[in-house]
Amino acid sequence: MERVQKAAIIKDLKKKMVFLAGPRQAGKTTLSKEISKEFSSSVYLNYDLLEDKKIIESKMWLPETELLIFDEIHKMPLWKTFLKGIYDTKPENQKIIVTGSARLEIFRRAGDSLAGRYFLHRLFPLSLAECKQLDEKSTLNRFLERGGFPEPFLADSPVYAHRWRLQYSDSLIRTDVLDFDNLHNVKSIHLVYELLRNRVGSPISYSSIAEDVGIAPNTVKKYIEILEALYVIFRVFPHSKNIARSLLKEPKIYFFDNGLVQGDDGVKLENFIAFSLLKHVHGKIDYEAKEYSLKYLRTKERKEVDFALINNNTVESIIEVKNTNNTISPNLLYFHEKYDLPAYQVVKNLKQERMEKKIKIVRAENFLSNLYL
Repeated sequence: MERVQKAAIIKDLKKKMVFLAGPRQAGKTTLSKEISKEFSSSVYLNYDLLEDKKIIESKMWLPETELLIFDEIHKMPLWKTFLKGIYDTKPENQKIIVTGSARLEIFRRAGDSLAGRYFLHRLFPLSLAECKQLDEKSTLNRFLERGGFPEPFLADSPVYAHRWRLQYSDSLIRTDVLDFDNLHNVKSIHLVYELLRNRVGSPISYSSIAEDVGIAPNTVKKYIEILEALYVIFRVFPHSKNIARSLLKEPKIYFFDNGLVQGDDGVKLENFIAFSLLKHVHGKIDYEAKEYSLKYLRTKERKEVDFALINNNTVESIIEVKNTNNTISPNLLYFHEKYDLPAYQVVKNLKQERMEKKIKIVRAENFLSNLYL
């Protein structure tokens, strides 16, 4: 399946390097190789492979190579200095794609010598919006069952998708997470990971998880930050105009892979909508340079709305998710009327879309199909 970001990446390659970040097995390598077909000559080099590693370190590719693809190069010592040298001395017609996990994103945030030399593209799993733009048939139920990672989503049978997920989940903990920061306590990390799978959509207390696992709250926070850095989970914080205050409040946890969520149908629906909204937000950031973020709303009296789309620190819309109940949520109505916020109640099983008390009650499948990505 072709990815919707392919054309934008090819366009950006004419100006700078492209960093292609995102979850493991989201399709970064496949997309890079598809893009390589648009060039007369290309070289794909994976730093994990001994032969490719030697070629990279010795710079043994032909000068006339049109496209260089470096995979897993973040594992190379002083990789940023290496890329800076390659980019600054390359032939004018040579393009460069760098693919990798969230480590690229971490280094971008920290600021480094590569500033101004690349565009960041984040490739997430498939969504209803992306399938719609590609004219690919899909259903919300299929996403809820299999998630949006290409291999299980496109698999011929649910059994194969389940087998893929078992292997994926195991390799995340035993390879990616442990390797990320030279961690060794696989039992504690795995327990935190499993607890999070059962607490999707609920405000997370680091102290509560620490007590359950038998480790320090700071260690729990560190594990969660690593899982987030590797695009396993993401945190949604409550909105506050005072950002520092917002970060002190309890976040909610969601998974990039909907198939990892343990809970009822309502929880799985909320997780997939959270992921789809996050992908929408990052699309707005990466391709329209807008200051979007995904938050939720909560008062001291515990009135809560599932999600709020924030544009330039202003609430653009608030969203409440329901599996079957199409009666307007009292909390959604409260925030809508008190702060005059555009509001959506997104319902999976809904007979008729309508406007009620100036709140849009819409089918989940329609709402998700019309997001940015």
